[in-house]
Amino acid sequence: MTIQSRHSLRALLGASALTLATLAGPALADTLFTKPLVEFAGDVSAGGVDRAPVVKGGKAVIEGEELLPGQTVTLLRGNQALNAEPITIGEDGKFSFPLDIDAEAETGLQPIVVVTENPASAQVVELKISPEVPVAGAEKYTIASEPVVRGLYQVRLNAAGDALFVTSAVGRPPVKESKLVKIDPQTLKIVAEATPGAAPARPDGSDGGLFAVYGVDVDDANGNVWVTNTRQDTAAVYKQSDLSLVKQFEPGAVPHARDVVVDEANGRAYVAATGAPEIKVFDSKTLEPLDPIVIKSGIRGEEFSTMALDIDEAGGKLVTVSIATPEAALVDLKSGEVKVIPLPGVKAASGVAYDPQDGLIFVASQATDNLLIVKAETGEVLHDVPVGAGPLNVAFEPKGRLAYVANRGAGTITVVNPQGEIVANLDAGSLPNQLRADQNGNVWAVNKSKGENDEAGDRIWRITPVAE
Repeated sequence: MTIQSRHSLRALLGASALTLATLAGPALADTLFTKPLVEFAGDVSAGGVDRAPVVKGGKAVIEGEELLPGQTVTLLRGNQALNAEPITIGEDGKFSFPLDIDAEAETGLQPIVVVTENPASAQVVELKISPEVPVAGAEKYTIASEPVVRGLYQVRLNAAGDALFVTSAVGRPPVKESKLVKIDPQTLKIVAEATPGAAPARPDGSDGGLFAVYGVDVDDANGNVWVTNTRQDTAAVYKQSDLSLVKQFEPGAVPHARDVVVDEANGRAYVAATGAPEIKVFDSKTLEPLDPIVIKSGIRGEEFSTMALDIDEAGGKLVTVSIATPEAALVDLKSGEVKVIPLPGVKAASGVAYDPQDGLIFVASQATDNLLIVKAETGEVLHDVPVGAGPLNVAFEPKGRLAYVANRGAGTITVVNPQGEIVANLDAGSLPNQLRADQNGNVWAVNKSKGENDEAGDRIWRITPVAE
């Protein structure tokens, strides 16, 4: 439990003591201080029905498992009990409580206190109520979409504009289905595909699956495609021409590798090591590792955890965002200076994009459903824009000067100008995952499916503004 959660818990419990005594009745007649647990037993979560976003006027469900049989559970929001009668935990240790959200509810992370008796314990869980942004503005774009393969993750267009590269991986380790796919940008049809090789056995001796591919970027200077192998904590390089393997780095080269970006001007490839406060660096010609970029969190006792990357090659700037702390980082690739920028109002940020013309950093935050527009030089938050449920990634398109946000939970791509105004909100099918802009005004996006036979998922999208 975080320090903030503990403070919230103390305040809520203090305000709720009388309510609890009334609800509990005879069980608390002799003393309020019944037998406690040292730590809360079990796991409780709050979210939408069938993983759908929770919105105003919608429905939510609070669920628990691995609790102690015979315990009773009371759910509190402030000093108001959500359940009229305490829930008694059965032999399976589980409970499920449906909850209607009223139309006047505030969006954001709502604290729910889970209080047990017999024995006593308490825990705060967060119920996220997401903003709803209406779908609008499709008439401003020419949108093309085609199915690709299962499990799409990222997409990148090469500089020549004649090949798209898409990564895919299905399931959890050991991943047995993964492909690097080459696509014709005009027809959006598959030109070639490659299946990664077998990975070594896992530490416990079990099957390691494939060197499944997730992140992707192109190196046109050397005719290569860089990918990340997140499950094996490493990366690999393939040829653009025929998707043949150039080099598979050893497992452990990049802890939980996520994004990769290539700096062709300086012959470098940068790979985000999620869960670690660093960006791994490679020579893109020799394919040898170099000294990493270390990012120190500005929050005492916390550790920066790199997620998405974006690069301004001409200006020598690399940007990233931390999923573990509310911070972004701007790296001066010439001087080596690392500037850490606080991001008030975000939690579990994952997407980042950079506009070198105005020096703006765009941050997409999953847990708080917003896009922050920040002045890189001063760290000032210029705009805080609610964009829909689960914004996972963001790309800045320099020609039209617009940010495109992939909202995984809402199934939309929200288009925002640098002034913080939403100019369109596009239907993007199931689970939009990642998107990239080119230099010609196009935005390329991929989404994932919600399961087999989902025609709205595992597709590639070409989004082109209509000329005015």
